[in-house]
Amino acid sequence: MHQKSYRTEYARVHGLGVAHDGVGHWWQQRVSAVGLVFLTPFFLFPFARALGSDHETMVATYQNGWNALVAILFVITAFWHLKLGLQVVIEDYIHDKAVRTVCLVVNTLLTIAFGAAGVFAIASIAFSA
Repeated sequence: MHQKSYRTEYARVHGLGVAHDGVGHWWQQRVSAVGLVFLTPFFLFPFARALGSDHETMVATYQNGWNALVAILFVITAFWHLKLGLQVVIEDYIHDKAVRTVCLVVNTLLTIAFGAAGVFAIASIAFSA
């Protein structure tokens, strides 16, 4: 017996789910998670070595091009992953459409703002004389 499907022909052909996102969002979360698995140690080891030291040591650590690049990639990837994760929580648990829309916009704006602030801070240290 064939099970009744509530998906439209268009959705079935394009692999779209209820949210009309398909698997793209799922893949973005997985790719950003894998990126964080590789970036985290390269970010944490220099950070941990410089943590608790004087200002000059911290600045010298992130004036190193490799450490600055890894830190910037880590911040971008971490905030992108955060945005995706919070988006799923908001979509799953906030049922009022207007409130959900506001929360999604705030989520996007805040993660972009905090990520940009982190990148700016690292770049400021990396390019300081």
